[in-house]
Amino acid sequence: MEELSRNEERIMQILWKLEKAFVKDILDHIEEVPKPPYNTVSSIVRLLEKKGYVSYRAYGKTYEYYPSLSKEEYTKTSFAKLISGYFESSPKRLLSYILREERLSDEDIIEMKRMIEEKD
Repeated sequence: MEELSRNEERIMQILWKLEKAFVKDILDHIEEVPKPPYNTVSSIVRLLEKKGYVSYRAYGKTYEYYPSLSKEEYTKTSFAKLISGYFESSPKRLLSYILREERLSDEDIIEMKRMIEEKD
């Protein structure tokens, strides 16, 4: 599937949360000020439909949109691209980066160790 732009991903986050929505509903959930114009949001939703991320039900000239790809499926694909693109497909390199660059609390580290031990 095609990658999403930042604005497309923001619309998808709203659709995943709402599960189904009209463009007006999506616009109501956009927090930025000023809100983008209705036609801009409508165009982004139509692009998402063309890319296969969104489907719709028609009610006359009005369309109700819903995700055709779950957030979990998108997360899995995006995360795999992140690891392969930035960490040479190595979870070890990812963990090394997190330990080196993030400010982890002792509790975070203990929890991560526990999760790794439970994986075995």
